[in-house]
Amino acid sequence: MATPQTTRSTLLSLYRSFLRELPPRPILSSPRAPLHQRLRDNFESSQPSSESSNSSGDLLVAQAEQYLAYLRAQRTYATLLERYNPGMGLDEEERVRLTARRVGMDLPEEYGVKGEGE
Repeated sequence: MATPQTTRSTLLSLYRSFLRELPPRPILSSPRAPLHQRLRDNFESSQPSSESSNSSGDLLVAQAEQYLAYLRAQRTYATLLERYNPGMGLDEEERVRLTARRVGMDLPEEYGVKGEGE
């Protein structure tokens, strides 16, 4: 059985891991975001007490670890998606221009699009 101190340190470690996985917030900013506050409230409410059963605490820790693994996988997925699809956020015209540049070609300037104001 886990001791309350071990469970407390495990919960603290999980909480810090969750904060690392969430998007960073500005240092000189306003109070905590609602997500940060709710996460903190949930971890504070699940602090072990001497009367609580360890099985329910272990279940909560296991669920938190699963959520943490999901957040890590989502971050990794987003990183890989950005790395292997660099033009994903571009519009069609910019994507075509960059594709042409990749094979050593430059697209001709279109008459009327850039020269209308001149």
